[in-house]
Amino acid sequence: MEDRERMSRLVSLLRRRGLVLPSFEIYGGVSGLVDYGPVGASIKRRVVDAWIGHWGSITNVVEIDSPTITPEPVLVASGHVGEFNDKMSECISCGGAFRSDHLVAEFHEAPDTLSSSELDDLIEREGVRCPSCDAFDWKKPMPMNLMFQTSIGAMGGSRTAFLRPETAQGMFMLFPALYRHFRQKLPFGAMQTGRGYRNEISPRQGMIRLREFNMAELEYFIDPDDPPIDDLSKWPDRVCMIPDPDGPHPGEFEMSFKEAFESGIVKHPTVAWFLAMTMEFLEFVGIDRAKVRFRQHAGSEMAHYASDCWDCELMGEHGWVEVVGIANRTCHDLESHEEHSKSSLLRAWRTYEKPVKEKSEVIKPVGSVIGPTFRERAGEVSSALSKLQATPSTFPFELELPDGTIVHIGEDMVNIAVEDSIVSGEYFTPHVIEPAFGIDRIIWHILDHNYMEVDKEGEGYTILSLKPEIAPFDLVVLPLFDKDGMDKMARDILTRINSLRGIIAEIDTSRSIGRRYARADEIGIPWAVTIDHQSLEDNTVTVRRRDDQRQVRTDLDGLIGGLKSGSLSSMF
Repeated sequence: MEDRERMSRLVSLLRRRGLVLPSFEIYGGVSGLVDYGPVGASIKRRVVDAWIGHWGSITNVVEIDSPTITPEPVLVASGHVGEFNDKMSECISCGGAFRSDHLVAEFHEAPDTLSSSELDDLIEREGVRCPSCDAFDWKKPMPMNLMFQTSIGAMGGSRTAFLRPETAQGMFMLFPALYRHFRQKLPFGAMQTGRGYRNEISPRQGMIRLREFNMAELEYFIDPDDPPIDDLSKWPDRVCMIPDPDGPHPGEFEMSFKEAFESGIVKHPTVAWFLAMTMEFLEFVGIDRAKVRFRQHAGSEMAHYASDCWDCELMGEHGWVEVVGIANRTCHDLESHEEHSKSSLLRAWRTYEKPVKEKSEVIKPVGSVIGPTFRERAGEVSSALSKLQATPSTFPFELELPDGTIVHIGEDMVNIAVEDSIVSGEYFTPHVIEPAFGIDRIIWHILDHNYMEVDKEGEGYTILSLKPEIAPFDLVVLPLFDKDGMDKMARDILTRINSLRGIIAEIDTSRSIGRRYARADEIGIPWAVTIDHQSLEDNTVTVRRRDDQRQVRTDLDGLIGGLKSGSLSSMF
């Protein structure tokens, strides 16, 4: 009961102070959509900037920005058109639609891995009733694709497209440009932040399951034969690790990332490095380390594109919730796009340590036969034959020309010769390690983990103990009275502070100074600067620290210098 009441007070605070609110509320709202108000939008921007700064500090990672509208062939190749489904159960009595796995969540430990028939059996066996009308009258579960479909172009000549369910595909499309940018050298990465869209069947839990959401993803392209290995000893602290229960290391362990890799719990060195970097970021933005765990996907729940995947889960008011997925996508995406697009630009070159001498069979077109047979298309046929990577095993065989035309090649049309060649390297398809962050879920848990209710002089008092780096404002300027020259001095100080690069301040002049301190504390502003009568006499101000509410007096130069150097705490 206390937990529910705490969450109710937290949600009330988020709405009242303009952090997170229901969208389109005056029209009844839409489930799965939220607005960030003035305070929340500032926190979100700073969390996203912190994410970009964290990964951007890696010298071989760059930021890109691709469209949210994605043509259908891209998502056919990625598997989303065929695979991106949830099972839906519809109540015959009231017409309500619900995710089938949500209906049976209390009866199975991994309901999202069940087939439609297994879900149907479980709903029947447990007598699951409709959450809306309490009827027991269900249609059989059926798959529903979660993408929002749209079209590109005018009616009649339009192309089918979808709002992107992830940002990753835009980065795979840009692989040729990225490969050129990095001078044809692996490893390298691309990161992207922005909106994703999933037409959730039954959104729930506020910011946890949204239809339009903020995401941040990084695709790190590596040579699978030479994966980058970093020093994991930089992260000695232990964290909860839960490997695949059906794998060789079942159980729950407290260990460092170095121990997890060396023990074989995390098999891939680059995956282990991304786990550690993810933990570092989450702590930087204010997540409680004691409420973090890394859980490996079981084989039955693995995404169609992944060979290994770890979820970073956070404990909060909604229980354990996945906020980051770190997946080894192998070469699935690039190979699939190469196959569907017929592009030859999605590979990298690997140089051998020593050149290799090889004998190889080559196909040589016989022009005296091909010319009369194919006439004006003889050049296209000869060119296509010269590009074949393997010699045919039988004749005649089918040859596809660039425009899709199929021609038949007889044995008399080609000569097959054996030639010696020196090979200095080979083309290969890079593998991809991907950390994918749900920004909204992370923000919810930042607010949850830092929401404090304390007793102050016998009354309840709320403090949002946000890290200064992601607080909505760096400080608030408070004139003791909005008159007698204190108002002008406060605004002059505000102008001077806001001219500092990267510092954001606001002013609050309404009601008592105690009430204004409380308003600043409950939205997480770390510092308050008060201007009083003494300030007018000696140009000093009072600086108040949010978390312990201690106060010190300093002159304006000391205040500005402390803000510039980030050393206000040293005054205390």
